[in-house]
Amino acid sequence: MNRFSILLICALLAGNLCAQQPQNAADMLQKSGEVYFTFEITDVHAIHALTKIISIDNVKGSTVWAYANKSEFAAFTGTGIKYTLLPHPAELLQVKVSDIPALAPEWNYYPGYSAYETIMFQFQADHPGICQIVTIAVLPSGRKILAAKISSNVGLDQDKPEFMYVSSLHGDEITGYPTMLHLIDYLLSNYGKSDRITNMVNNMEIYINPLANPDGTFHGGNNAVNGATRYNANSVDLNRNFPDPQYGPHPDGNAWQPETIAAMDFASTHHINMSCNFHGGAEVVNYPWDTWARPHADNSWWNYVCREYADTVHINSPAGYMSDVNNGVTDGYAWYEVNGGRQDYMTYFQHDRECTIELSAEKLLPASQLINFWNYNYRSLLNYMEQSLYGIRGMVTDSATGSPLFARVFIAGHDVDSAQVYANLPVGDYHRLLKAGNYTITFSASGYMPKTFSNLSVSDKNTVRLDVQLNKSKVNSVDEPNNAWLKVFPNPVTGEAAMIESSQPLEEIRMTDILGHKILQAYPKGTSYLLAVNEMHNGIYLVEVRLKNSVVAWQKLIINRAK
Repeated sequence: MNRFSILLICALLAGNLCAQQPQNAADMLQKSGEVYFTFEITDVHAIHALTKIISIDNVKGSTVWAYANKSEFAAFTGTGIKYTLLPHPAELLQVKVSDIPALAPEWNYYPGYSAYETIMFQFQADHPGICQIVTIAVLPSGRKILAAKISSNVGLDQDKPEFMYVSSLHGDEITGYPTMLHLIDYLLSNYGKSDRITNMVNNMEIYINPLANPDGTFHGGNNAVNGATRYNANSVDLNRNFPDPQYGPHPDGNAWQPETIAAMDFASTHHINMSCNFHGGAEVVNYPWDTWARPHADNSWWNYVCREYADTVHINSPAGYMSDVNNGVTDGYAWYEVNGGRQDYMTYFQHDRECTIELSAEKLLPASQLINFWNYNYRSLLNYMEQSLYGIRGMVTDSATGSPLFARVFIAGHDVDSAQVYANLPVGDYHRLLKAGNYTITFSASGYMPKTFSNLSVSDKNTVRLDVQLNKSKVNSVDEPNNAWLKVFPNPVTGEAAMIESSQPLEEIRMTDILGHKILQAYPKGTSYLLAVNEMHNGIYLVEVRLKNSVVAWQKLIINRAK
């Protein structure tokens, strides 16, 4: 942080005195790698500077709660802001943790890590036809990031929306951890018994990851959650570690963590259409954007969907629950700015629709209350999932062969900030979630004539099925990739980075300017690569991508960043 920024924050917080770091701050950092503290602000604009050096946890009026690792805390204390250290939320309450791998009917304990892993694989063993456990990553600690995939014909890719719930990216915010285990059990147990659940499992591919930061949750050992930390094993806040639409690949200044890389690779491989990640410390549904003040292109849809979640909770919970900020619903930036969050990454770079739900004001609930919070939320959880079935959906195929196509689905006069979606291979299905209204949609694919459908009428909680066949073009446009397996977005690039995605593993990426001068050569791993353009001049570039089987494709990329 530079001297000017420090002076700016001090000026905004006039009247606060510089504080000496309490002696136990060093002990807290030594023990858990992070400190938890609170302070007052006299100008809300200070948040925009502070969020870039510490991990802000909550803002209510002039009071801010935050976390920091060693380097972040040193930067913060350098501002001279008066603060008060707080006990870590995971140490305020001793809770029941069980290493017995069984699901209690009363849901009154937190599973230890070994029990968690056993429970997850038991789901698959008990329901092999509709449940598979996917190992998203094995961390250096040996702990696994797991997801339950629930769907009929679970081993196949089908014409279904892909939906995902993710919990406890912050390892000490764990109300969602047993709640997601309960949801998995609920869906599996009610398949074939409840018409509603059967319809969802038959028509969706559902992924549920109950524990996205197992190293943080079990920082105190595999049989304890009382030592849980917000950050991961490397003392990095995972929900500030994702590429950001405004601030580029590494908004927090840290390398991508193993958990972050795993999440990005999983999203790129599975083409998630709608999702949500769960947190704690407040009670509110938070939707994009976190990084920008401007609204999302689908702001009216977001408000409708999130309002339904909160309002349904209000009907089924005690007065006052899920009522933070704007009676339980807010766009992220209106609450406080976050850069590098998963929600904005998924929504902008993956063309997903992801929100963040803060499930409980207390980050570590008494185990006896877990069943209550399940009862408050499960109807809303199901409502939110079902929204992925609505809007406009269908298949995009070659008119002559019937082969599925990788195609762009764009709404003129509506889609901005990477709001367009894609029909993805190998199935060729697309899913465009929309608020009620009339829309004009254009479908385009490399080597094909685009097709536009005007004045399509969409109503809430209904589905418009639109299968599209595209005719091959005699002229291959330089504005589109010459192979359907490649996409580069956003294009034009107006921010710090663009994403390169392939349906097959990438071998090499080359980038040249309009005169043929080499700008970049990279050898990525996996099927996606984040291309930082913050040091490149505005102009037209050629991106050439080579696969491991020596297949090559290219696409023109336009960089048009604000001066």
